[in-house]
Amino acid sequence: MILKLSYTVDAAHDGREIRQLASSTLGLSAKLWKHIKWNGTILVNGKAIRNVRLCVKAGDELTLLWQEASPVVPVDLPLDVLYEDEAFLIVNKPAAMIVHPTHREARDTLVHAVAGYFRRRGEAAGIHPLYRLDRDTTGIVVLAKSARIQHAMTQRHGQIYREYLALARGHLDRSSGRIDMPIGRDTSKANHWQVRADGKRALTEYEVRASCPAYSLLKIHLLTGRTHQIRVHFSALGHPLLGDAAYGGPCDRMKRQALHAWRVRFRHPLTGKEIQVQAPVPQDIRRLIGPDIVSRETPFFLYW
Repeated sequence: MILKLSYTVDAAHDGREIRQLASSTLGLSAKLWKHIKWNGTILVNGKAIRNVRLCVKAGDELTLLWQEASPVVPVDLPLDVLYEDEAFLIVNKPAAMIVHPTHREARDTLVHAVAGYFRRRGEAAGIHPLYRLDRDTTGIVVLAKSARIQHAMTQRHGQIYREYLALARGHLDRSSGRIDMPIGRDTSKANHWQVRADGKRALTEYEVRASCPAYSLLKIHLLTGRTHQIRVHFSALGHPLLGDAAYGGPCDRMKRQALHAWRVRFRHPLTGKEIQVQAPVPQDIRRLIGPDIVSRETPFFLYW
């Protein structure tokens, strides 16, 4: 797929070099700009140029063209698409699936499934997840179809509203609150994290939505995106997630951590419109909270 970006130089940028405009005005990442510079096409008023130090004038039409494709091997795997447009693909990830391959021979990841989906549709789009979910966490993953859109969303990561549902052991002392605990790597265990003073700041907001005899249904909003953040924070509070054996959660009711990426909301970088997406609550969590609570917590969401 050939991507095109056009920009008419305004008076404020008169006399600027093309390379300066690429990062400061067009918001291209260093990686994407390097790709365009060496493998794409740069046009000024329809004429191809190679000198990226060329100074453009007010009124000049700058056009960038480049090929966007994913090196991931397409695999025909089931894919639950929640929303799609020219810039984004938003999917509902099942449990027992990782987002990116951890070794070269892997062929069963989410990005492989997305590559297969694009192949079936004859679409040569890029595959750029904006964040990851753990293998056994279900729910929404937002993927950008180009490196440019990925970069634009990375620049505004705090504006991506991410909300989760979780089942935590016991009953919390407060019905809502904010957890502000730094998280760092646990050096005694592989792929394990912990609250520690020298870690990176991590912020989690929560609200108790329902209480069952031995566990609570939580609605959680991530303000930062540390690895295993929700799992580590609630374990540190003494309320690990059901099924989360790695962080001390009871596994008699759930065979995986009871965590579901439920809602995502963000402003579209191309149209300015707000996109809202909700993923259905998976069956293993539904059976533990009951149909009445599921119905109450999952109102109809619109995409527009």
